[in-house]
Amino acid sequence: MIPPDLQDARIPEHIGCVMDGNGRWAQRRNLPRTQGHAAGEEALLDTVYGCLDLGVKWLTVYAFSTENWRRPPEEVRFLMNFNRSLLRRRRDELNDLGVRIQFSGRRDWRVPRSVLREMNAAQDMTSGNRTLTLTMAFNYGGRAEIVDAVREIAVLGLNPAQITDRTISRHLYHADMPDPDLVIRTSGEYRISNFLLWQIAYSELVFMDTLWPDFRREHLFEAVRFYQGRRRRYGGIAEGGQ
Repeated sequence: MIPPDLQDARIPEHIGCVMDGNGRWAQRRNLPRTQGHAAGEEALLDTVYGCLDLGVKWLTVYAFSTENWRRPPEEVRFLMNFNRSLLRRRRDELNDLGVRIQFSGRRDWRVPRSVLREMNAAQDMTSGNRTLTLTMAFNYGGRAEIVDAVREIAVLGLNPAQITDRTISRHLYHADMPDPDLVIRTSGEYRISNFLLWQIAYSELVFMDTLWPDFRREHLFEAVRFYQGRRRRYGGIAEGGQ
């Protein structure tokens, strides 16, 4: 249920989320870092339910970056297996909720075939859903996405004068995905970390101290309150000249 103080007319259509702080959450409890990642599953599901409560149409979460391959091999293996098992455990529940699952990122040789199979199964099962699109940025980097878009455009042999920002947008991983209205980063870090670099040019950014495993829909609602308290100018001047 939507909190009464939130304005229905100003609910973000698309929310992006950098799910940060799993390792620190585990370390503070003298647990292995991998336990922090496991604890983040409940946070993700509750955030999905919060988006459904609000009527948000798109949620994009940063699940595994192109830079995450630099982490210790045992942590990378855990994350691969965890994401595979998460999809298997949760896809029926998400499908019943009308959630469409899709993925954004490179499907290269580094991603195990067993993970790719689960990704494809989740996409196929939920492809007809439209209540909420959950995009998992997996083996994803904002710079890599732009490079891949430019490579596709180069193959077309266009005259440079024909290339516009719309040309690049049409060749991103999901051309139909609207730009995020709001991007949330947890754990008290104040950076974007290569997340949706092209798409967030005019997104409102909210940074929260909460570590990701502790994040719940109440924190999502708080971020939306911040969003609704801001004036979006898109480089222009708001009414009243401010």
